[in-house]
Amino acid sequence: MSIDTAATAHKASGELHAVVDPSDGSTIEQIPVSSEADCDAAVESAAAAFPAFAASSPRARGEMLRKAYELMTAESEQFARLVSRENGKILADARAEVAYAAEFFRWFSEEAVRVAGDFRLAPNGDKTIVVTHEPVGVSLLITPWNFPAAMATRKIGPAIAAGCTVILKPAMETPLTALAIVDLLARAGVPDGVVTIVTPSPAGPAVSRMLRDSRVRNLSFTGSTEVGRLLLKQASDRVIRTSMELGGNAPFIVLDDADLDEAVDGAMVAKLRNGGAACTAANRFYVSRPIAAEFSERLSERMSALLMAPGLTEGAGLGASVSMGERDKIAELVDASVAAGAQLLTGGATPDGPGAFYPATVLRLDRDNPILAQEIFGPVAPVVTVDSDDEAIALANASEFGLISYVFSGQLARAMRVARSLESGMVAINKGVISDPAAPFGGYKQSGLGREGGFAGIHEFLESKYIGVDI
Repeated sequence: MSIDTAATAHKASGELHAVVDPSDGSTIEQIPVSSEADCDAAVESAAAAFPAFAASSPRARGEMLRKAYELMTAESEQFARLVSRENGKILADARAEVAYAAEFFRWFSEEAVRVAGDFRLAPNGDKTIVVTHEPVGVSLLITPWNFPAAMATRKIGPAIAAGCTVILKPAMETPLTALAIVDLLARAGVPDGVVTIVTPSPAGPAVSRMLRDSRVRNLSFTGSTEVGRLLLKQASDRVIRTSMELGGNAPFIVLDDADLDEAVDGAMVAKLRNGGAACTAANRFYVSRPIAAEFSERLSERMSALLMAPGLTEGAGLGASVSMGERDKIAELVDASVAAGAQLLTGGATPDGPGAFYPATVLRLDRDNPILAQEIFGPVAPVVTVDSDDEAIALANASEFGLISYVFSGQLARAMRVARSLESGMVAINKGVISDPAAPFGGYKQSGLGREGGFAGIHEFLESKYIGVDI
């Protein structure tokens, strides 16, 4: 697999779109922009392939995914370098993402043959209840730029396992990784038409057009809550099945009995993974007063020591944002926070020179600072001092988002009490990352609908059918 392979694997008509390396602004490759006709053809192809693929055996579909896992693992370094170049993240993060992405193929290769049904006598004894699960149909998958490999495989894996055909619409900042994955799936034996990719620009009209097509039965979206709301409205016109993995504003709570070394290590992972451009990134740090000053100092020392450089640079600890526009959004949030009274402990200055870089930044601020209401999506850690567990819980829950929370404490019972009180779909205790293909990923409130991964992930692509019969 190479960048050339990824680019030429995609056939579409219309203008060309330049894929840019955000670390220096250079063009990596140009890909065709999908026209309306290309999007219509993608739906047609997926619809034509669906009956035969839905009728294929779970074992056959599982073997395709297993082969895809093996290919992606064998080609992991090429994939990682491609991800790093078009996304800007450091190579260590790109390697971790590719390994994580491949695991979705392995997990769902196993889940394909383990979809459970139900067979039981009705309570009143007049019939037997039989429940089966069938693929929902043609599914539109929309993925973001921050994890271009993992967000694609997390959707494609369960869709193939379930017997669905899909149309993948990747972010235009990072389409090469998606194109390479589609090429890999073809080499793994996935039939023509089962996975089709489209790259329209602008995306909105093309997505709306596909959602209006009666053959599209399912929508799986990862992205901002703002866009998710719009897609939900459009999907409601035809009552399309939807799963949504939306925004986050993750609280990171450090209680006064926490191991500070462990808490700082966890903060570095939870905040700096992917340069902070993750919906799971720690976004608001609530630290107990007795340890707040020392925690802030240690975190500032660790973050200021990171080498900020292009992602492929040996020893780089922080890469570029995906674009200059994204970098400028981070800078504007920090500037507004400082104007509102935040104290800069490290970072906070946009560097000169080429590339979409922004330094690792730590802020000490009050609980009403405006940056705390925003998903920063960058390497910025705002630290707020709190006086009790209950205060930390109340501040953590004072958000319309509820994807993930982090709790650090030396007492498991105390940490569990806090975890149970937090309004989020996932809670990490004394760990900076807990995402796992074998676990359900998803949130409460405006962080989304449904779950990806785990035993639940395949059911986002299945319909339940009840058959009542005299047996």
